Amino acid sequence: MEKSQEMQEKQQSSPQMAAPDGGWGWVVVGSLFVISALVFGIIRSLGVFFVEFVLYFDESAQAVSWITSIGLAMQQLMSPIGSALCNVYGARPVVMMGGFLSGLGFILASQATSLLHLYLTMGFISGLGWALVFTPTVASVMQYFTMRRSLAMGLGFTGVGLASFAFSPLFQYLVEVYAWRGALLILGGLSFNMIACGALIRPLGNPKVVNKTENSTNLNRWSFLRSRIYECFELSLLSHRGFITYTMAITLFNAGYFIPYVHLVAHSRHINFTEYQAAFVISVTGVADIMGRVASGWASDLGKMRLPHMLVVWTGLLGLSLMLIPAAVSYPGLLVVSVVYGFCAGAMTPLAFAVVPEIVGIERVLGALGLLQLIESIGGLLGAPLSGWLKDYTGTYTASFITAGSFLLLGMLVTMTLPYFWSCTAPPPPSPSKKKSQDCSMEDGLLKSTISSYSVPEKLCPLDDMLYTDAELRICSKRDITLPEQEREEIPKEMMHLTNFKETL
Repeated sequence: MEKSQEMQEKQQSSPQMAAPDGGWGWVVVGSLFVISALVFGIIRSLGVFFVEFVLYFDESAQAVSWITSIGLAMQQLMSPIGSALCNVYGARPVVMMGGFLSGLGFILASQATSLLHLYLTMGFISGLGWALVFTPTVASVMQYFTMRRSLAMGLGFTGVGLASFAFSPLFQYLVEVYAWRGALLILGGLSFNMIACGALIRPLGNPKVVNKTENSTNLNRWSFLRSRIYECFELSLLSHRGFITYTMAITLFNAGYFIPYVHLVAHSRHINFTEYQAAFVISVTGVADIMGRVASGWASDLGKMRLPHMLVVWTGLLGLSLMLIPAAVSYPGLLVVSVVYGFCAGAMTPLAFAVVPEIVGIERVLGALGLLQLIESIGGLLGAPLSGWLKDYTGTYTASFITAGSFLLLGMLVTMTLPYFWSCTAPPPPSPSKKKSQDCSMEDGLLKSTISSYSVPEKLCPLDDMLYTDAELRICSKRDITLPEQEREEIPKEMMHLTNFKETL
């Protein structure tokens, strides 16, 4: 019994294994491929349901846009919860639970009778499931790869582009055959496949388990719990300048990134293209997205250019392509602009995640991804409704796409203010010792200082060899058993242990 407890303690205290840069990591990349397709591929293709919801519920474009915005905001807002749960229970059970909630939300949404029902099901329930699924899987891929991390991220995120190519015409077909209720039921069944993807995640190390201290007082228990919460959520990153700057940039990216996927189909139909022509625009964008992700991952792993610099280049091109969408009034012109937009969007996405370890270090990447998506949810929550309001106010989607491109260009400028951005070489990685010292709790510091002050050195030296002042020698030569009470009070407390030690010898 004692041996088993010792083995468990050793496993819990063992550090995380080194990244193998392959092996089972490619299976985890496959899980990320399917999960990214079933999360963001579905989010991108929900524009097919946008028109159906406007006609069925007889609501404005702004009101219907809140469905996608709430789901996206929940996916990002609850990501710290998913990160903290992974630190306690590991990625596998958290991802499996997230896959179940994602499918459950779509199944309940198929019985909706109002927009409020869709807000609660497709927005809150499915969004919570996406939060528990996406961030732990991305962090697992990052932990498996070091040298080929960008390529692995790019390959894993190609599922988004492939899903954008296949899902948009597929959803249009499902809506025509089974109506939007039957189509949502099928989406729920597809989302349940993420449960199997979560079962394939094999963690490299043990999660950060919150150990219980039975002999501590209630005050110490609460302090210990607060310190563990601080550690699991990596709240020390909120005072990290580079992380805060990068979070502001990603928030601006997020405000404009998803607007085309919500309104591009509606914009295509607004300028008199057919339903399948509008759906094919999303499909072409998805193919270009796949090519952009693979090309970006391959180019970044060559090491010819720093990741933040590449991110700025692709973000600037993406913002300009968004502004050109309203100018493409012919169908071939719209396809060309959509291809450019899809390639730049695909090239930007893996870099946005691959830059995080360079800023905070791989040890804190899980908590950093959770906090990053928590803060950037502000952009995802306000971007699509703002675009819908601009359409209702102006009557066209021109102002919506120009505003989306402006958000991306502004985020590009914020990214250029990162520490060490203008350096041609990568900054030194964050010191693990510094991070460890920052994350230590107050109780640990007090305990260490107490033990160190009363610990006996490994090799004792004779008292005669010690150097004392005249006052110290006078105090040590006295016998404390014969000292009056007044003289005992005059002896400094830090010198009492020298007297007692001399008396013992």
